[in-house]
Amino acid sequence: MSNYPTAHINAKPEDFAKTVLMPGDPLRSEFIAKNMLEGAVLVNDVRGIKGYTGFYKGERVSVMASGMGMPSIGIYSYELFNFFGVNNIIRVGTAGAFDKNLKLRDIVLAMGASTNSAYAHQYNLPGTYSAIASFKLLSDAHNIAKDKNLACVVGNVLSSDTFYDANPLSTDKWIAMGIKCVEMESAALYMNAARANKNALSILTISDNVITGEQTTSDERQSSFTDMVTLALETAIKGM
Repeated sequence: MSNYPTAHINAKPEDFAKTVLMPGDPLRSEFIAKNMLEGAVLVNDVRGIKGYTGFYKGERVSVMASGMGMPSIGIYSYELFNFFGVNNIIRVGTAGAFDKNLKLRDIVLAMGASTNSAYAHQYNLPGTYSAIASFKLLSDAHNIAKDKNLACVVGNVLSSDTFYDANPLSTDKWIAMGIKCVEMESAALYMNAARANKNALSILTISDNVITGEQTTSDERQSSFTDMVTLALETAIKGM
Protein backbone atom coordinates (compact mmCIF):
# COMPACT_ATOMS: atom_id res chain seq x y z
CA MET A 1 0.00 0.00 0.00
CA SER A 2 1.37 3.43 -0.92
CA ASN A 3 1.84 6.23 1.59
CA TYR A 4 0.14 8.73 -0.72
CA PRO A 5 -2.06 10.61 -1.04
CA THR A 6 -2.00 11.59 2.63
CA ALA A 7 -4.53 13.46 4.74
CA HIS A 8 -2.50 16.62 3.97
CA ILE A 9 -1.19 16.21 0.41
CA ASN A 10 -3.44 14.92 -2.37
CA ALA A 11 -0.77 14.25 -4.98
CA LYS A 12 1.60 11.64 -6.40
CA PRO A 13 5.41 11.69 -6.03
CA GLU A 14 5.88 12.61 -9.69
CA ASP A 15 3.80 15.75 -9.15
CA PHE A 16 6.66 17.31 -7.15
CA ALA A 17 10.12 18.38 -8.27
CA LYS A 18 13.09 17.16 -6.26
CA THR A 19 13.43 20.64 -4.71
CA VAL A 20 10.53 22.42 -3.00
CA LEU A 21 10.48 26.04 -1.82
CA MET A 22 8.38 26.36 1.32
CA PRO A 23 6.95 29.69 2.50
CA GLY A 24 4.63 29.63 5.49
CA ASP A 25 1.75 31.48 3.85
CA PRO A 26 -0.31 29.72 1.13
CA LEU A 27 -0.82 33.09 -0.58
CA ARG A 28 2.95 33.49 -0.85
CA SER A 29 3.14 30.04 -2.38
CA GLU A 30 0.60 31.15 -4.95
CA PHE A 31 2.51 34.42 -5.54
CA ILE A 32 5.75 32.56 -6.22
CA ALA A 33 4.07 30.12 -8.58
CA LYS A 34 2.24 32.76 -10.59
CA ASN A 35 4.96 35.40 -10.70
CA MET A 36 8.29 33.57 -10.56
CA LEU A 37 7.72 30.17 -12.16
CA GLU A 38 6.79 29.28 -15.71
CA GLY A 39 3.99 26.83 -16.46
CA ALA A 40 3.13 26.37 -12.80
CA VAL A 41 0.45 23.75 -12.13
CA LEU A 42 -1.49 23.38 -8.86
CA VAL A 43 -0.65 19.95 -7.41
CA ASN A 44 -2.12 20.28 -3.90
CA ASP A 45 -4.78 22.40 -2.22
CA VAL A 46 -5.79 20.28 0.77
CA ARG A 47 -6.80 22.59 3.65
CA GLY A 48 -5.80 25.53 1.48
CA ILE A 49 -2.10 24.60 1.59
CA LYS A 50 -1.29 25.44 -1.98
CA GLY A 51 1.42 23.48 -3.77
CA TYR A 52 2.58 24.11 -7.34
CA THR A 53 5.17 22.71 -9.72
CA GLY A 54 6.63 24.73 -12.56
CA PHE A 55 9.92 25.77 -14.11
CA TYR A 56 12.58 28.33 -13.22
CA LYS A 57 15.15 28.99 -15.95
CA GLY A 58 14.14 25.71 -17.54
CA GLU A 59 14.56 23.65 -14.36
CA ARG A 60 11.66 21.96 -12.58
CA VAL A 61 10.94 23.41 -9.12
CA SER A 62 7.99 23.10 -6.73
CA VAL A 63 6.64 25.47 -4.12
CA MET A 64 4.25 24.59 -1.31
CA ALA A 65 3.19 26.35 1.86
CA SER A 66 4.14 24.93 5.26
CA GLY A 67 1.61 26.66 7.46
CA MET A 68 2.71 28.31 10.70
CA GLY A 69 4.85 26.72 13.39
CA MET A 70 6.88 23.55 13.84
CA PRO A 71 3.96 21.10 14.09
CA SER A 72 2.71 22.28 10.70
CA ILE A 73 6.00 22.34 8.80
CA GLY A 74 6.85 19.11 10.60
CA ILE A 75 3.93 17.36 8.89
CA TYR A 76 4.43 18.76 5.39
CA SER A 77 8.21 18.42 5.24
CA TYR A 78 8.06 14.90 6.69
CA GLU A 79 5.59 13.78 4.04
CA LEU A 80 7.47 15.45 1.18
CA PHE A 81 10.77 13.90 2.25
CA ASN A 82 9.47 10.44 3.11
CA PHE A 83 6.43 9.84 0.90
CA PHE A 84 6.83 12.06 -2.17
CA GLY A 85 10.50 11.67 -3.06
CA VAL A 86 11.55 15.28 -2.42
CA ASN A 87 15.29 15.66 -1.76
CA ASN A 88 15.62 19.36 -0.88
CA ILE A 89 13.37 21.81 0.94
CA ILE A 90 14.25 25.50 1.11
CA ARG A 91 12.17 27.48 3.57
CA VAL A 92 11.57 31.11 2.60
CA GLY A 93 10.12 33.17 5.43
CA THR A 94 10.32 36.24 7.60
CA ALA A 95 12.00 36.68 10.96
CA GLY A 96 12.38 39.17 13.78
CA ALA A 97 15.96 40.35 14.33
CA PHE A 98 17.66 39.75 17.68
CA ASP A 99 20.80 41.55 16.45
CA LYS A 100 20.83 45.36 16.47
CA ASN A 101 23.18 45.30 13.49
CA LEU A 102 20.64 43.53 11.29
CA LYS A 103 18.68 45.94 9.13
CA LEU A 104 15.16 45.56 7.84
CA ARG A 105 15.07 43.46 4.67
CA ASP A 106 18.47 41.87 5.36
CA ILE A 107 18.61 38.16 4.56
CA VAL A 108 19.67 35.58 7.14
CA LEU A 109 20.83 32.11 6.14
CA ALA A 110 20.03 29.85 9.09
CA MET A 111 23.19 27.84 9.64
CA GLY A 112 21.63 26.38 12.77
CA ALA A 113 18.21 26.48 14.39
CA SER A 114 18.05 26.56 18.18
CA THR A 115 14.63 25.99 19.68
CA ASN A 116 12.46 26.06 22.80
CA SER A 117 10.42 23.23 21.29
CA ALA A 118 10.26 19.60 22.41
CA TYR A 119 10.30 18.44 18.77
CA ALA A 120 13.58 16.51 19.16
CA HIS A 121 12.24 14.52 22.13
CA GLN A 122 10.58 12.07 19.73
CA TYR A 123 14.02 10.73 18.75
CA ASN A 124 14.84 9.77 22.36
CA LEU A 125 18.42 10.96 21.96
CA PRO A 126 20.84 10.71 24.91
CA GLY A 127 21.69 14.42 24.73
CA THR A 128 20.93 17.69 22.95
CA TYR A 129 20.59 17.65 19.16
CA SER A 130 21.95 20.52 17.03
CA ALA A 131 19.58 21.25 14.12
CA ILE A 132 21.73 22.52 11.25
CA ALA A 133 21.33 23.34 7.57
CA SER A 134 22.67 21.20 4.76
CA PHE A 135 26.10 22.59 3.94
CA LYS A 136 25.84 22.48 0.14
CA LEU A 137 22.57 24.44 0.11
CA LEU A 138 23.99 26.89 2.65
CA SER A 139 27.25 27.35 0.76
CA ASP A 140 25.50 27.76 -2.61
CA ALA A 141 23.04 30.30 -1.20
CA HIS A 142 25.81 32.30 0.45
CA ASN A 143 27.89 32.43 -2.73
CA ILE A 144 24.90 33.43 -4.85
CA ALA A 145 23.95 36.15 -2.36
CA LYS A 146 27.47 37.59 -2.57
CA ASP A 147 27.38 37.52 -6.37
CA LYS A 148 24.06 39.39 -6.31
CA ASN A 149 25.27 41.91 -3.68
CA LEU A 150 22.43 40.98 -1.33
CA ALA A 151 22.72 42.02 2.31
CA CYS A 152 23.09 38.58 3.82
CA VAL A 153 24.43 37.10 7.05
CA VAL A 154 24.87 33.52 8.20
CA GLY A 155 24.14 32.44 11.75
CA ASN A 156 22.12 30.65 14.38
CA VAL A 157 18.39 31.40 14.59
CA LEU A 158 15.69 30.62 17.14
CA SER A 159 12.72 28.50 16.12
CA SER A 160 10.18 29.35 18.80
CA ASP A 161 6.96 27.58 19.74
CA THR A 162 5.67 30.81 21.25
CA PHE A 163 4.94 34.04 19.41
CA TYR A 164 3.76 35.73 22.63
CA ASP A 165 6.24 34.63 25.29
CA ALA A 166 5.12 35.00 28.92
CA ASN A 167 8.76 35.13 30.06
CA PRO A 168 10.04 38.70 29.53
CA LEU A 169 13.66 37.60 30.02
CA SER A 170 13.77 34.85 27.40
CA THR A 171 14.71 37.14 24.50
CA ASP A 172 17.71 38.56 26.36
CA LYS A 173 18.97 35.06 27.12
CA TRP A 174 18.85 34.02 23.47
CA ILE A 175 20.50 37.28 22.41
CA ALA A 176 23.33 36.59 24.89
CA MET A 177 23.97 33.33 23.02
CA GLY A 178 24.40 35.12 19.69
CA ILE A 179 21.05 34.20 18.12
CA LYS A 180 20.51 36.33 15.01
CA CYS A 181 16.72 36.27 14.73
CA VAL A 182 13.54 34.45 15.70
CA GLU A 183 11.07 32.51 13.55
CA MET A 184 8.90 29.43 14.09
CA GLU A 185 9.73 26.60 11.66
CA SER A 186 13.37 25.91 10.82
CA ALA A 187 14.32 23.52 13.64
CA ALA A 188 11.61 21.00 12.74
CA LEU A 189 12.50 21.23 9.06
CA TYR A 190 16.18 20.60 9.78
CA MET A 191 15.44 17.64 12.04
CA ASN A 192 13.12 16.03 9.51
CA ALA A 193 15.76 16.47 6.81
CA ALA A 194 18.44 14.90 8.98
CA ARG A 195 16.27 11.93 9.93
CA ALA A 196 15.32 11.32 6.28
CA ASN A 197 18.91 11.86 5.05
CA LYS A 198 17.67 14.74 2.88
CA ASN A 199 18.65 18.44 2.58
CA ALA A 200 17.16 21.62 4.03
CA LEU A 201 17.93 25.32 4.32
CA SER A 202 16.02 28.29 5.71
CA ILE A 203 16.44 31.64 3.98
CA LEU A 204 14.87 34.38 6.08
CA THR A 205 14.12 38.04 5.51
CA ILE A 206 14.21 40.42 8.48
CA SER A 207 10.72 41.93 8.69
CA ASP A 208 11.15 43.62 12.08
CA ASN A 209 13.79 44.22 14.73
CA VAL A 210 12.91 43.12 18.25
CA ILE A 211 15.57 45.41 19.77
CA THR A 212 14.92 48.65 17.86
CA GLY A 213 11.19 48.19 17.25
CA GLU A 214 11.56 48.88 13.52
CA GLN A 215 9.12 47.17 11.16
CA THR A 216 8.79 46.86 7.41
CA THR A 217 5.74 48.06 5.54
CA SER A 218 3.71 45.62 3.47
CA ASP A 219 5.27 47.00 0.27
CA GLU A 220 8.80 46.60 1.66
CA ARG A 221 8.05 43.04 2.75
CA GLN A 222 6.85 42.20 -0.73
CA SER A 223 10.01 43.62 -2.35
CA SER A 224 12.41 41.93 0.04
CA PHE A 225 10.42 38.70 -0.14
CA THR A 226 11.00 38.65 -3.90
CA ASP A 227 14.78 39.06 -3.39
CA MET A 228 14.77 36.17 -0.94
CA VAL A 229 12.76 33.91 -3.24
CA THR A 230 15.05 34.69 -6.18
CA LEU A 231 18.00 33.66 -4.01
CA ALA A 232 16.17 30.45 -3.07
CA LEU A 233 15.31 29.67 -6.69
CA GLU A 234 18.89 30.25 -7.83
CA THR A 235 20.06 27.98 -5.02
CA ALA A 236 17.48 25.36 -6.02
CA ILE A 237 18.78 25.06 -9.57
CA LYS A 238 22.47 25.29 -8.71
CA GLY A 239 24.15 22.13 -9.97
CA MET A 240 21.02 20.73 -11.63
